[in-house]
Amino acid sequence: MKNPFFEYIKVLKDACIEEQFKNFKRSWDKYQNIIILGNGGSNAVASHISQDYVKFHNKKSIVFSDPSMLTCFINDYGMDYAYSKFIEFYYDNETLCILISSGGESKNILNCINFCEKNLIPYGILTGFNPENKARAIAKNALWDYHINSSSYGIVECVHQIFLHAVV
Repeated sequence: MKNPFFEYIKVLKDACIEEQFKNFKRSWDKYQNIIILGNGGSNAVASHISQDYVKFHNKKSIVFSDPSMLTCFINDYGMDYAYSKFIEFYYDNETLCILISSGGESKNILNCINFCEKNLIPYGILTGFNPENKARAIAKNALWDYHINSSSYGIVECVHQIFLHAVV
């Protein structure tokens, strides 16, 4: 049986974190308010990281994980636009958006990128899987574009968490 930890080690060795992390850190230092959005496991990463940003750095960090608000926005605006509406309601001039999509194809995250682009909202993206995913293709003004070259959700999510956690 193949040891799954070898893939984690290989992906981390090949992650090329330095340049994109510098871009992320520069942005993270500049903004006091942070919105972090992701689906599924990426939402759990967002929630964990958000708590640490508040606790250890006094950042005002928010995620979109409240069940009643999430279902309200999905019902009223549709799943594909619920997250961009969340940005619309919570964004101010001191806000940085962190957008996470493991595969880089999530329509709600793609709509967030488009919303940020259209409204000149500072944002960065974290993706994985195909290096030519849709998120990377449309993110023309992303402050950072961190891609993990793996097709494993677990590996992509874990490395994204390491990337975001490195400022803590």
